[in-house]
Amino acid sequence: MKIEKNLIGAAGEHLVLSRLLSRGILAAQSPFNAFKADVLINPSDGGKPFLIQVKTRLTYGKKLRSWLLSEKNEKYADGNFYYCLVDLGLEDSKIYVVPSKKIVSILSESHKTWLSTPGRKGQTRNDSSMRKLRLDYSKTPLKSAKGLWIDKYLEKWDVFSQ
Repeated sequence: MKIEKNLIGAAGEHLVLSRLLSRGILAAQSPFNAFKADVLINPSDGGKPFLIQVKTRLTYGKKLRSWLLSEKNEKYADGNFYYCLVDLGLEDSKIYVVPSKKIVSILSESHKTWLSTPGRKGQTRNDSSMRKLRLDYSKTPLKSAKGLWIDKYLEKWDVFSQ
């Protein structure tokens, strides 16, 4: 069954909103195509607000190892800005709550590493605006991400309650 990309993205955003609201965290969806953020958090205790960008991939029936991002995702590393990386399944979905600073460091380092290694046929790689954020960097060790680096961010909603 083929599902439109915009529906997959919307499902991920609504899932993130559901998880936040069910934990008593005041959150709202930002306007369509808003700069930088898909979800806005405004703590009811007057604490600092947070911005969340949601990246969703459909995982049922597939063995996916990465999320596709772009070079623009290397630019924003604010203390109140997070990514929610959603593994969307029919029965079971997972959400990884990752600080933007971590995403930026991994994307930058992994892209530089990718560019500096020869392609399958030994050719020099051409630069691209696309970036892959992998679950596992065991085969290509990075300083910013070792092995299954992402596991410690699974459902880490407490960062919004501090």
